[in-house]
Amino acid sequence: MKADDMQRLFASDRLIRTEITTLIGLLVQNAVDLSLPSPETMQAYVDRTLQLMEELHAAIGMPMFENMTASRSGQSDEAASQRGAFLREPIFYGGESAYGFQYRDFSPEKYGKDNDWLRRKMGFDIQAATAVVRAIGERQNINVMEAHKAMPPDAPASWTILPGFYLASEELALASGVPIEEVRAVLDAFTLKGRNTTFTDATAFNSISATPLIPLPDGRVLLFQYYSIVEALYESPFYWMGADDTYKAKAFKHRGEFTESFTARRLAKVFGGANVRSNIDVFHGKNKAGEIDVLVTFGDRVIVVQAKSKRLTLEARKGNDGQIEADFQKAIADSYEQGLLCARRILDGDCALRDSAGAEVKLVWAPKEVFILNVVADHYPALSFQAGQFLKPEVSDGIRPPFIMDVFLLDAMTEMLETPLRLLSYINQRVLQADRLHLAHELVALSFHLKQNLWLSPENSLVMLGDDISSDLDLAMTVRRDGVPGKRTPDGILTKFAGTAFERLITQIEKKSDPAAVELGFLLLSIGEETCRHIDEAIHQITRRAKVDGKLHDFTVGIGETGEGICLHCNPKSSDEAADRLAAHCHLRKYTQKAHKWIGLCLNTDESIRMGVVLDFEWEQSDEMDSQTATMQQRKGGAVPQKPFVKWTRDKTGRNESCPCGSGLKYKKCHLGNAP
Repeated sequence: MKADDMQRLFASDRLIRTEITTLIGLLVQNAVDLSLPSPETMQAYVDRTLQLMEELHAAIGMPMFENMTASRSGQSDEAASQRGAFLREPIFYGGESAYGFQYRDFSPEKYGKDNDWLRRKMGFDIQAATAVVRAIGERQNINVMEAHKAMPPDAPASWTILPGFYLASEELALASGVPIEEVRAVLDAFTLKGRNTTFTDATAFNSISATPLIPLPDGRVLLFQYYSIVEALYESPFYWMGADDTYKAKAFKHRGEFTESFTARRLAKVFGGANVRSNIDVFHGKNKAGEIDVLVTFGDRVIVVQAKSKRLTLEARKGNDGQIEADFQKAIADSYEQGLLCARRILDGDCALRDSAGAEVKLVWAPKEVFILNVVADHYPALSFQAGQFLKPEVSDGIRPPFIMDVFLLDAMTEMLETPLRLLSYINQRVLQADRLHLAHELVALSFHLKQNLWLSPENSLVMLGDDISSDLDLAMTVRRDGVPGKRTPDGILTKFAGTAFERLITQIEKKSDPAAVELGFLLLSIGEETCRHIDEAIHQITRRAKVDGKLHDFTVGIGETGEGICLHCNPKSSDEAADRLAAHCHLRKYTQKAHKWIGLCLNTDESIRMGVVLDFEWEQSDEMDSQTATMQQRKGGAVPQKPFVKWTRDKTGRNESCPCGSGLKYKKCHLGNAP
């Protein structure tokens, strides 16, 4: 499978899943007629349905489109974008944030602690239910193909794929290995009862979402969308338990524990268990100032995670202004305020961190930056959009804007960005670009980053990313989780420099966690491809030349409008001499370019890192520095985004000495005329 194979799923004339679920919800309000209409009648149904769905979209989207029109004419009321009527469109038509296999595979962990209740009340445990749901997907794939093969080639008017969506308990018991009694209990739990009479509005409760199996007269069931059954597996059991007054408190507690434990486990996969701690209390003096659900440390960077299991209610989906804001306050805003309070204390350095056993947690490095992650357990429609409308984050030099996400995005991020530096660098870039990115769901931004790095030109005040951008990530995740043949990693930032000196440099930095390494890693992972290739070539050149002549060779690159730059040295001299030379060069180059940050890196001749230096302070004019840098080349004409200036220098090579390129020829016979 290729990413292009998934592109058709994003066609603008294709109904999305919420629209199809709406149609099914209307279908089951009457007895379902399984007889096959004539081709002419079927086409009329299709045409009329598409027309009605366009009308529905226009009606739901009208407040939002009217506000956009008023905004262009300068008549927009700022509060209009927060009205419930405005938010109905992105809530109903926003993309899915979860993959079907995530719903299926996360359910056993989410409800594992509730198995006693499930066995006692429902007749099965969550493992059996998951096995049956997995078997449903496998059998439908087989049944649909068999239904297709059974179509008589000479009678197109009789063609129908519908029998491929029928399911029998006997075949599912055989496919899943679950006893037939438990299979029937699982199917019964997810089978529609009644006529879905409460579904009177597109955003009202639709019973087909919670019970997507439609009963058939012969005892089989009909399932139109496999995604619906895996979503119901993940979400419906909580409502079953919530209806039991004697158990709902425990169910809610287990749900919260799942969110925290899942988050900690996925982050520990990247940062290592020693750097990820759960349930940390923040004390200011003797008083408890806050709680951190998950604390992550990497060098002088800290991640504060606040996990919540709140979700968007039905009243909010209907466009109730007060309920939308109330839901967001409980699910996101409250946890952000808690995370912000803890972040301030950590940066101030006037607090003590203690784990659940009361032991003090000491930070190895004084924190430079704190990232706040707010994680929810369920799909929260239009989460990024609502965060932009309702959340007013506090941003400072030490506290980054919050990253609002669900467990499904966290899973995808930690799956694809498997090292601390790459994951933290993405989080940093994503929160810095939050105000300029418009997208339906966060998987789009992650896929864009994997393809070409989430760097946006300052010239673009707003960037809109289409849903189809996520097809590369969709494919990679499907290959990894469902075993579909295809590429496990999208072509892009993780593949373009495979086997190069630049990638080896990144790999070395990723194994370190000191502040200087993190600073350099952030810079290297945020630059454009052209600059990366300059650095890759420079590493080859300066190490090769130093190996040949035993002299210092260096390379300087300035990174456009970021106000940063790098000096790469390969200096076979003593460590003290090499360190002094590197620091002096970085100070001079930083001053010349009027940069706020400059990083120096000294390499051994085998391209391994020898030492580094980070200069991070505001530029100030100095007569002494003006004198020292008078002869240094300075970038002319202003900075150009992602267009680096490059500068090579080296100790002078004599005309009759061996050429530093390693050719074996004398310098005058080789590269003297083309010396950089």
